[in-house]
Amino acid sequence: MKRGLIIWVCLLTGIGQLLAQPSQAVVNDSVLFAGEKHFKNVRQLTFGGDNAEAYWSYDGKSIIFQRTNPKEGITCDQIFIGKIPTKPDEKFTYKMVSSGKGRTTCAYFLPDGKHILYASTHKGADTCPPTPDRKKYGNRYIWPLYDSYDIFMADLNGKIVKQITTAKGYDAEGTLSPDGKKMIYCSDKDGDLDLYIMDLATGKEKRVTNMLGYDGGAWFSPDGKKIVWRASRPKTDAEIKEYKELLAEGMVAPTHMEVWVADADGKNAKQITNLEQANWAPNFTPDSKRIIFCSNHEYKRGFPFNMYLTDINGKGLEKISRDKGFDAFPMFSPDGKKIIFASNRNNGGTRDTNLFVADWVE
Repeated sequence: MKRGLIIWVCLLTGIGQLLAQPSQAVVNDSVLFAGEKHFKNVRQLTFGGDNAEAYWSYDGKSIIFQRTNPKEGITCDQIFIGKIPTKPDEKFTYKMVSSGKGRTTCAYFLPDGKHILYASTHKGADTCPPTPDRKKYGNRYIWPLYDSYDIFMADLNGKIVKQITTAKGYDAEGTLSPDGKKMIYCSDKDGDLDLYIMDLATGKEKRVTNMLGYDGGAWFSPDGKKIVWRASRPKTDAEIKEYKELLAEGMVAPTHMEVWVADADGKNAKQITNLEQANWAPNFTPDSKRIIFCSNHEYKRGFPFNMYLTDINGKGLEKISRDKGFDAFPMFSPDGKKIIFASNRNNGGTRDTNLFVADWVE
C-alpha cells in the first residue's frame, strides 16, 4: 500500500497498494533526515506520481516496481522495470512491462533475469477495477481484495508467457525463494486470507498459515530458512464478525497488523511485534538475522509511517527512517550494500510517493 489513503495489497503488499497519508502541512523536503544514520548517498529515482514496491533483480542491477500517475494516463498501478544508475550523472530510466490493462501489483524478478512475476486483474476487465466507497464503511481504511487478481509470468518485453494461479478469488502478493524455485503468495481460495508456497516447476503447493485473519506480504529470508509476513488476528467476537463480514465483501481493514516469522515451511510461526496499529512491509536484512519493517505505532493519528529494525525475536527495536509522511517497502540489494524504499520525502508538499536508493551503513 502510497498516496492519500494507504492501501496495501502486496501492500501489502501488498497488496499491494499502500497509499500514504497526506504530506505534512509544512513542506520539509529532504532526501536524508537527521537520525538516518544507516543511509548514505541517498538518490531519488522517480519524480512524481505514486511509485512503490520496488524490488531488486537477483543480480542487483535492476528494479521492478509499480507506478500510478494520472498525468501520464496511468490511472491505476502498472508494472515497470529499470536499471539502477551506476554513475552520478546517469538518469534512472524505466519502461512499462505490464499490459496496461486492469490493475497490477506485487512484481518480482525471476533468477534468469529474463522473466518477471506480477499479479493483475486484466482477465477480469481491461479497465481499472473500482475503488471501495469508504463512506459505506464509516470512512475507515479499507483494502479491496479484487477476485480478478491472478499471478502471471511475463518476459521483459511484457509478453505474458504463463498464468501461475487460476483459483477463483484473490491471488496476489507473490515473492520468490532465494533459489527462485518457490513462490509464496496470499490467497483467499480456502475462505480466509492465507499464505501458500508453490513449487513453480510443478505447480504443487502447500498452505502454510491457518489462523483466522489476514496473512500476506510474505518474504523468504536470504538463507532460505525463514519466512516473514504481516498478519491481522481478530480476537473478540466483534473483531471476528467485522473481519468475516468485510472478507465476504472482498474487503479487509488493515489498521491492526503485526509482523510474524516462521520456518520456511510455515512451522514454528510466532508473532515478533506487539506494537499495535499497522506494522507491515517486513523484509529480512542480508544476514537473515533481523527484520526491517514499516510502522505507524509511534503516532496515535495513524501517520507518519517510518521504517524500523528488529531482531528475529522482536527485540532491539531501532527507528531507521524519519520522513514526516511515509517511508515503506524496504528491500536490501542482494549484496547487502544498498537499500531501496518508497517515501513521501522531497515531494514538494504533494502526495507523490517516489523511490529512493541509498548505500546501507551498519
